Amino acid sequence: MVKWLRPQEQITDIETRTGLAMLLGDGVCSQVMNVLTGGAFLIAFALHLGASNVVIGLLAAMGPMAQILQIASIFLIERTGLRKAAVVLSTFGSRLFWPLIAAIPWLAPQPWRIAIFLGCLLLFFSVGSISNLAFNSWMQDFVPAEIRGDYFGKRSAIATAAGVLVSLLAAVGVDFFSTRFPEIGIYSAFFLIGAAVGFLGVYFLSRIPEPQMVKTQPRGLFMILTEPFQDANFRQLLIFLGWWNCVYYLATPFFTVYMLRRIGLSMTIVLGLSVLSQIANVLFYQLWGRLADRFSNKSVLAVTTPLFILSIFLFPLTTMPEKYVMTMPFLILIHVLSGIASAGVLLCTGNIALKLAPHGKATSYLAASALMSGIAAAIAPILGGLAADWYAQRELSLTLRWLSQPAERVVDMLAMDLRGLDFLFMIAVIFGVYTLHRLSLVQEIGEAEEEIVLTEFYGIVRRAFRHVSNVAGVRYLFDFPYSRLIEVFSEENLPPREGDEDHSASPGLLDIPSIKKKLGLHKGR
Repeated sequence: MVKWLRPQEQITDIETRTGLAMLLGDGVCSQVMNVLTGGAFLIAFALHLGASNVVIGLLAAMGPMAQILQIASIFLIERTGLRKAAVVLSTFGSRLFWPLIAAIPWLAPQPWRIAIFLGCLLLFFSVGSISNLAFNSWMQDFVPAEIRGDYFGKRSAIATAAGVLVSLLAAVGVDFFSTRFPEIGIYSAFFLIGAAVGFLGVYFLSRIPEPQMVKTQPRGLFMILTEPFQDANFRQLLIFLGWWNCVYYLATPFFTVYMLRRIGLSMTIVLGLSVLSQIANVLFYQLWGRLADRFSNKSVLAVTTPLFILSIFLFPLTTMPEKYVMTMPFLILIHVLSGIASAGVLLCTGNIALKLAPHGKATSYLAASALMSGIAAAIAPILGGLAADWYAQRELSLTLRWLSQPAERVVDMLAMDLRGLDFLFMIAVIFGVYTLHRLSLVQEIGEAEEEIVLTEFYGIVRRAFRHVSNVAGVRYLFDFPYSRLIEVFSEENLPPREGDEDHSASPGLLDIPSIKKKLGLHKGR
């Protein structure tokens, strides 16, 4: 085997600093690749190939379906212990499919384009899924625990910022070049650029050292997956996660389709709204984490889950029945709400599963959680695509009529109009209400009432805005001061999180203060 793919018995301080810098480079490259090869670009590319709603559902299902395969990779990693080799080789192999996808409009016969497109995507997700479990285990051993939280927070922030910048540049590029070249050709070019950046990320991965893996006693797959279902409380959590992923993947894969086809927005506006949602997500991620530490993960989920369901409910209101004056205000509100809510949901669904797993059994419990979530997330968008095609030729309207007898005047006002994907969003909302019931059955130590979390949340935001102006009237005009959100995350607003004590004097092989200084990881940043 190539020497640089083998684990090392000892890793020096210099190798650790270099590896952390390489890991940061990989994070940026992966985010940029995901922006250029996924999201609105991928869906728009599929629509140009002639994709139906069912195909869009399949696109959304492929990732979760492939993630189920990572359970089988448990045995590969435990038997060989070669996590870095598994990550580098599977990541490189999976990204080879993007040049093939980019060539489909030019080389594949028209009747076969969708089939080849779906096949290449399935192979991309399947081969890439091998790396997920190995990467998490590798990083747990490589990144020093003393800086792990700060480091990955910084890595995520830099990668997200790079992704936002690339999204905006790509959106402008689509509008600029669409008058000069076929639009599908522009997406093919993005896929090629994304693949090139992805291969650069593989190089960064190959430069990160891997510590020797601690071998554990292997267990059978049946035992790993069935044990969590015998835990009554964790079983309730698994049911909630299944329903939540059903709601999420039933609606969200079709948001872009709705904006492009039904509302007729340009790619620049669609990506601009996506960037707005990402910004809201990043800003509120730390706030929800602090509230979860202060109260509980379930308490935060009790606030953020209804907020996300509300954003789905608002989507049909963007057309009455076509685009109108309130379309853009509603879309902006929807993307801000979904960004805020998804930050808390994504954070706390993972944390609560880890918290409820008994000590020493996290692997089997998290594997069951991934399996349940993956199955629901794979089935929901496929059923959503089938339902969307069935509802495409159906419409439900509710009209309010005002009748004035003396003047014989009749005024009709459209109160509700549902057609096509609107029905799918309403079904997701109904399922979402039931999901809230499933959440109420989950028990977590330290959980607080939803009203307490909301009161604390609003209090933090209001305190942050109080510094904007000394004029009381101006202060009370706003309950949601976006311009001062950075204040929300200051250390004085909430008690410090558990484990936030200074580790600068921690003993050990690595020079932690030096690493922090090199990476810019200091408290109060």
